[in-house]
Amino acid sequence: MPKVSVHWFRHGLRIHDNPALLESIKDAEKFYAVFIHDGETAGTKITGYNRLYYLTEALNDLDSHFRELGSQLFVLKGEPTEIIKILHKEAGINCITFEQDCEAIWNKRDNAVHHLCKELGIELVERISHTLWNPFEIIESNGGQPPLTYEMFLQVAQALGPPPRPCPNPEWDNIMFGEISDELAKKLKLYPHVPTPEELGYTQDCGESPVYVGGEHAALAHLEDRLRVEEDAFEDGYILPNQVNPDLLGPPMSMSGALRFGCLSVRKFYWDIHNVYFKLYKGEPPPSHSLTAQLIWREFFYCMSANNPNYDQMKGNPICIDIPWYTNEDHLTAWEEGQTGYPFIDACMRQLRKEGWIHHVCRTAVACFLTRGDLWISWESGLKVFYKYLIDADWSVSAGNWMWVSSSAFERQLDCSTCICPVNYGRAIEPTGDYIRRYVPEVARLPQEYIFEPWKAPLKVQERAKCIIGQDYPQRIVIHEEVSRVNRKMMKDVSQRLKAVPPHCCPSSSEETKTFLRLPKSCFHNVL
Repeated sequence: MPKVSVHWFRHGLRIHDNPALLESIKDAEKFYAVFIHDGETAGTKITGYNRLYYLTEALNDLDSHFRELGSQLFVLKGEPTEIIKILHKEAGINCITFEQDCEAIWNKRDNAVHHLCKELGIELVERISHTLWNPFEIIESNGGQPPLTYEMFLQVAQALGPPPRPCPNPEWDNIMFGEISDELAKKLKLYPHVPTPEELGYTQDCGESPVYVGGEHAALAHLEDRLRVEEDAFEDGYILPNQVNPDLLGPPMSMSGALRFGCLSVRKFYWDIHNVYFKLYKGEPPPSHSLTAQLIWREFFYCMSANNPNYDQMKGNPICIDIPWYTNEDHLTAWEEGQTGYPFIDACMRQLRKEGWIHHVCRTAVACFLTRGDLWISWESGLKVFYKYLIDADWSVSAGNWMWVSSSAFERQLDCSTCICPVNYGRAIEPTGDYIRRYVPEVARLPQEYIFEPWKAPLKVQERAKCIIGQDYPQRIVIHEEVSRVNRKMMKDVSQRLKAVPPHCCPSSSEETKTFLRLPKSCFHNVL
């Protein structure tokens, strides 16, 4: 039979390095590119405006690409198996391709699609390109279970060899694109164009002003800028410049949003950074995986979640310690809205809500503050807030980060007797206070000596700065020095009550902890 294929875009929202897409157009007599709005795919089950806007930009970018070729990205609404049935019956499709979604959260959807394709005789091709390695191959090579430490993960990955290089771009010269009739469009609930967040029922309620642009073209252009920064750092004799000198006020350099939606291939990012290093050092390999450590952490968390459907919760999660967190909706709301009375914490949360992104050092600070540091509120609540606001929030990496910082899955090395100080940590990261002034304008007129601790300012100083604490800016919702002592004791009690240490992942060494937290040396004393 003539091959009539569909490539189902899900997370891999790009044309470059897309092996499943190449399989779809290979020998196809007719080809369709589709995206299905089912309320969950691409992380839309829990999302706010910024993340959906980023997704919309990514879909528009793909749509523009296919329109230049004389077709379009068909954006459909419905349940994937029902749409596949209609396409099979009405359009004669007999081949479906997509990029592997390795996280356990997608198992139910993908198992149903696999079963349906087998039942209908549709060829199904699934390819790996959202991760550097196949996480299931890592698990198999480790004796059937995921490596429980980062160091163990590295050893298994090294045994498997380097990740594949990016595959070639598709050639469209002889591709015949399929069309959808008006009658079929109604059955498929085809959108006339890529729907906006507003058309999907989302509104701007936090003064959203995103700093990242979604889509493959923007991601590739941003990558060029990022590689120049990395090259400059290599020439100066150091790596990970955004970690060594975190710049909270400079132009955003993270590629995390593009990687999360697959607008940028993680394999391209990995090998492009290595190629820059090889060029400068005449082919000499870097001394360790630290060159791309942040990408390796991403792989580690994907691997940890691959067979764990309860990975993003405490209940039923074998790697997570069950901690009796408080329930305090007032404190949770104050934290989410950036009204805790701690300017650095509030600046981070307000930037998150407005721009859809914050630096990793800020994520560490607000996560510790919400959980074991100050408010003793469950990491699950914080994770849901990040799902809503962060453009790069995904099921595996976000949950892994929250479990780590809250000491729910990594407490054996991350010393629970210490925590991040919401004052000193912020001062060490960005001592000028300009970051606070940008996002917490209420305290902007306070003198430098009070910008991190406005409650210490005398009343006359507050009046001159037009910032009366408790009126123009909130009082501290907790006193860090007091609650942190109580929380340390509670965490020690939790540890002592454990009858058996759960088989959860933990750092191999204190150096690994420092690598994960991505802190400058000036902040190490705050956590270890």
